Amino acid sequence: MGSVLELRKFVAPEFIFGSGARLLVGRYAKNFGARKVLIVTDPHILASGLADPVFDVLEDELIDYVIYSDIKSNPTALQVMEGANFYLNENCNFIVAVGGGSAMDCAKAIGIVSSNKKEIYEFEGVDKVPIPSPPLICIPTTAGSAADVSQFAIITDSKRKLKMAIVSKAVVPDVALIDPETTLTMDKSLTIVTGFDVLSHAVEAFVSNASSPITDLHALEAIRLVASSLIPVSNDLSNIELRAKMMLSSLNAGLAFSNSSLGLVHAMAHSLGGFLDLPHGECNALLLDQVVKFNFEAESEKYKEIARALGLEIDRMSDKEIKTTLINGIRDLKLEAEVNYSLKDVGVTTSDIPELAGKAMNDACIITNPRRPTQKDVEEIFKNAL
Repeated sequence: MGSVLELRKFVAPEFIFGSGARLLVGRYAKNFGARKVLIVTDPHILASGLADPVFDVLEDELIDYVIYSDIKSNPTALQVMEGANFYLNENCNFIVAVGGGSAMDCAKAIGIVSSNKKEIYEFEGVDKVPIPSPPLICIPTTAGSAADVSQFAIITDSKRKLKMAIVSKAVVPDVALIDPETTLTMDKSLTIVTGFDVLSHAVEAFVSNASSPITDLHALEAIRLVASSLIPVSNDLSNIELRAKMMLSSLNAGLAFSNSSLGLVHAMAHSLGGFLDLPHGECNALLLDQVVKFNFEAESEKYKEIARALGLEIDRMSDKEIKTTLINGIRDLKLEAEVNYSLKDVGVTTSDIPELAGKAMNDACIITNPRRPTQKDVEEIFKNAL
């Protein structure tokens, strides 16, 4: 348990939360002196019409824009480089991202590549970005990644088959316009996997060895909101009140993990997602209970608070009983959400495990895990999740 006296910094963009927040994009772009905007989005968002109001508002302000939408659900280094070339060739001076974590991470990466004129690989790791990005506004359309408020950008390196974590104040957006109405088009499966991303963000931020009283506040609130809203919203997809609670949960989790970093769940999920091109939230869901099992003793008091925030009854229980109750509580949530399958079901084989574990060991997120794992430990956790 760190002392309250330990030095900690907290970074967050300006953000606006609530119905209609995305319609402020024109005013903000104008205030920032936008002349020509690169809108980074994905084909699904374009087809759903979610970006249309953004186009309309920019046109009302007489701000020119071009669209880059060649983005898959785990954006690759190649897509980033193409987007940056497009940005520079079109002579843009501003970026707006409309989408989930993939579009926002891609937009962040395009920003730093175009300002630094370097390959995206050169920014991998912590604080490797010398020149800040052009002004960036993020409009999230999922309640999950919280890329709109974080200092993380996650990009897939197809050559090495892994996800690179780029962590820098330079990728914190200037403004996040967080509008729960954008999440109404999410189907049940996307709602659930992004919800598990939020839960994993919050749990890992709370037990991180770089946590602080400020990140703890946000992490616990995120856990409470997920616990009370995830299953109800998955059964009532058009309920805007529940959608807003999930969006608020994602925001709180983002403010927490952006400032305390993450842990072993994410280190392993980045390795897994890069290897098999799986949805990130799904990777987290498949690993979360196994990592809690491994970490519990290293931060037992905090895991007790997590159990309470999840609404589990743990009064007068021994530590051992609390550990079992918490792991079962997470598994029950997975069962209810129908994410009760294993790594084997998504195509992981025993022979993949040493490579997956090796990549996880090199991920930036592992540094803040409350218990320092060995390569063998990580292989064991992967095996247990098969």
